[in-house]
Amino acid sequence: MKALKSILPANHVLIQGSLDTNVKGMTMDSRSANFDLNLFVAIRGTQSDGHSFISKSIENGANIIMGEEFPAGIDDSVTLIQVENSALALGHLASAFYDHPSGEIKVIGITGTNGKTTVSSLLHELFTSLGEHCGLLSTVEYIVGTERRTSTHTTPDAIRLQQMLREMVEDGCSYCFMEVSSHAIHQHRIAGLKFEGAVFTNISHDHLDYHKTFKEYLYTKKRLFDELPIESWALVNKDDKNGSVMSQGSKASVYRYALKRSADFKARILEHDFGGMLLHINESEAWFKLVGEFNAYNLLAVYGTAFLCEFDSDEIITQMTRLESVQGRFQYMRSPENVIGIVDYAHTPDALENVLSTINNIRSKNEELITVVGCGGDRDREKRPLMAKVACKLSTRVILTSDNPRNEDPNDILQEMQKGVEPQHFKKTLTIEDRENAIRTAISLANPGDIILIAGKGHETYQEIKGQRMPFDDREVFFQNTKNN
Repeated sequence: MKALKSILPANHVLIQGSLDTNVKGMTMDSRSANFDLNLFVAIRGTQSDGHSFISKSIENGANIIMGEEFPAGIDDSVTLIQVENSALALGHLASAFYDHPSGEIKVIGITGTNGKTTVSSLLHELFTSLGEHCGLLSTVEYIVGTERRTSTHTTPDAIRLQQMLREMVEDGCSYCFMEVSSHAIHQHRIAGLKFEGAVFTNISHDHLDYHKTFKEYLYTKKRLFDELPIESWALVNKDDKNGSVMSQGSKASVYRYALKRSADFKARILEHDFGGMLLHINESEAWFKLVGEFNAYNLLAVYGTAFLCEFDSDEIITQMTRLESVQGRFQYMRSPENVIGIVDYAHTPDALENVLSTINNIRSKNEELITVVGCGGDRDREKRPLMAKVACKLSTRVILTSDNPRNEDPNDILQEMQKGVEPQHFKKTLTIEDRENAIRTAISLANPGDIILIAGKGHETYQEIKGQRMPFDDREVFFQNTKNN
């Protein structure tokens, strides 16, 4: 419980009521407002406006309301706090309510289009092996101390984020590694956070359904680095053409990593196969269990982060050689019939090209490379033909299928993907709406030694169709159908 006046952000206006009122808890959902969650913050969302539910939150027990405007006739027993931007104010409010936990734990944010989950998860695993007690906030899962929780968003809402950071502090965690999505930055979910450092992986075509233009998407990501304090550090991918844009003007100390240019942290791939790769990192050479150039970048980001956190270089490399692939990221399988399956979360044209290029660089070219790929519904439509174009260009066979159609008609999505199939690739392309049937068909087409890439869903264990989540795991479907052959 906190006195309202002790946690209020700057630039607020008391419309009515008392600042001496106690805050027991806070919520953005009017349905969960009650006598224990007695502060309701009205947020303007993409689907609905919380200001429309102020009266409902009061009916449910809220006696403090923070918002940008208020309906007439609210009982004078309710305290009303007006702010210019509710979402921004909430971040600072939640941080203060939970006693500013990011001041007591080193929070490292990872942002970019691809690689966020892999880098954050590998950092959690590496730092744990280096003897640190750590937390993780990622697309795949949240880890608070030793407790694993189901992830609901890449970056949690401001209240849950600050609450989990406080739990990590109380559990004795010294570090928290968190994915920072562009949505979270734009919606001010990270307001009130103090970052020890931030990592930029790369940026490419994604989320333009939300951001509308690539420039807006780029500069939203950049805000993470713009707002870093002077005592923090920024680690950016120098090989990405927008890496310099990301760090430009940042007050933090800027470091760079690269495979193709000179940088503070430099790596070179010496050998690779489906079992891993031999990397030369700065002055060290070691075999790592991850595969592909994109993972060389991920490993380099991990190494650079650990080095900037002042761990010994040799010990970092030693522990990194033990790191395993992250769930649903280039996850390698082999059937009893010796058909290779690779499940990967690649859901952008750039990520799909990276994965397919990696496979093509390793395989002998005597085997088929069959790609099963779809595009999610209610998301960026512009990338749909691009995904199909990349798949056809870099695969010997392609099956276009569903991938979380959500509220869209799967056939409409597939028709948009088909626009990216060039005439010379018509014969090698199939369209099968049902994802399980698509995977089963790929297996039936494969001979021993052939490779099937199942792209788009990765770690997900569901299909989202018409607002419902049905159990579905690409890995399970692969093994079930190879065993039945």
